[in-house]
Amino acid sequence: MEAARIVSELRKGRYITNIIVAAVIVLLLGLGIGSIYSESLAYYRETLTTFMVLLSVVLGLNIILGYTGYVSFGHAVFFGIGGYTAMVLMYYYGVNIYLAMIAAALVAMATAYLVGLIVLRLRGAYFAIATIAVLEASRVIAENINYLGGSEGLQLPATYYRGYHIAGYSGLMAVHYIAYFLLVATITVGLLLNLYVSRSKFGAGLRAIREDEDAAEAIGVDTWKYKTLAYVLSAIPPALAGAVIAWKRMIVLPGEFFNLELSIKAIISVMLGGSGTVTGTLVGAATYHAVETSFLTSFPSFHLIIFGAAIAAIAEFLPMGVIGWLRLRSAKLRFLLE
Repeated sequence: MEAARIVSELRKGRYITNIIVAAVIVLLLGLGIGSIYSESLAYYRETLTTFMVLLSVVLGLNIILGYTGYVSFGHAVFFGIGGYTAMVLMYYYGVNIYLAMIAAALVAMATAYLVGLIVLRLRGAYFAIATIAVLEASRVIAENINYLGGSEGLQLPATYYRGYHIAGYSGLMAVHYIAYFLLVATITVGLLLNLYVSRSKFGAGLRAIREDEDAAEAIGVDTWKYKTLAYVLSAIPPALAGAVIAWKRMIVLPGEFFNLELSIKAIISVMLGGSGTVTGTLVGAATYHAVETSFLTSFPSFHLIIFGAAIAAIAEFLPMGVIGWLRLRSAKLRFLLE
C-alpha cells in the first residue's frame, strides 16, 4: 500500500510539474504576443529576454551539476560557442538564424563531447578549474583569430535583416520580437531536456553518479557514457541562446560571449532553486534575476563580493535550495515538487 501511495504521489507530482512548465511557456508566449500590439509591454519583453538568457544556461548547467554533481564553472563557454558559430555562418555565408541555431547546437554538442573526453576524467575542484580554463582559453582564441573578428568581434550589416518579418514588422524592427520567441523556444527545449533527464533511467544513473560515482560504477552504471551524454546535452540550451543573442545584438565580442560572470550567475541560480530539480531551475533563475535587476545593478563594483557571499550563504543555510528546503519540510511536497 505504501509503495502504491508513493507511486500515486509521484504521478501527481509529474502532472503538477507539467502544468507549471506549460504555464511558464504560455505566459512567456502571451507576453511576447502582447508586446507586439502594446508598446507598454516592451520593457517587460526585454527584461524577460535577459532572464531567458540566464535560464538557458541554468537549464543546461542543471543537467551536469544538478543531476550529475559536476560543478561546471565555465558553462557559459557553450553560450559563446553558440553565438560565434551562428555569427560565422550568418556573417560569411548569409545563413538564416533558424539554420544557424541548429548548427550552433550541433557544434556545441560536438565541442562538449571532445572537451568532455578530457575534463570528465577529473572530479571535484579539478573539474571546476578545468572548465574555467576551457572558458578562458575559448575567449583568448576568439580574441586572436582574425576569422572570428579578433578582439573587435564580428558585426552583421543591417542589410542582413531584410528578409525577416513578423506581424507587420520587418528588418531590424522585427528582430526584437523574433528573438524573443526564439528564446521561448530555447527555454522549451531546455525544460523538456530537464524533464526527460529527471524521469528517465538515464537520469537515475546520473543521480547514482552524483551520490557516489564509484558505487554507481560498481552496480553497473556506465559512468563514463552517462557523464559524457549529460555534458553533451547540457550544451544545447546555452548554445541556442548564444545564437539568438548574437543575431539580436548584430555583434559578437569575446568578453561578452565567453563570460565567467554568466557562469557564476547560473551556478548561484541552480544552487538557490535546488539542484537536480526542474522547478528549482525556474525558481532559482527567477529569484536571482529579480534580485539582480532590483539590487545588484546599483552596486556593479561589488558583484564578485556579492556572488561569493551568496554562494556561501546558500551553502550554509539552503544547501538543497528552495525546492529542497520545501521538500524536507513537507512529506506531500517531497513528491509534488519535481
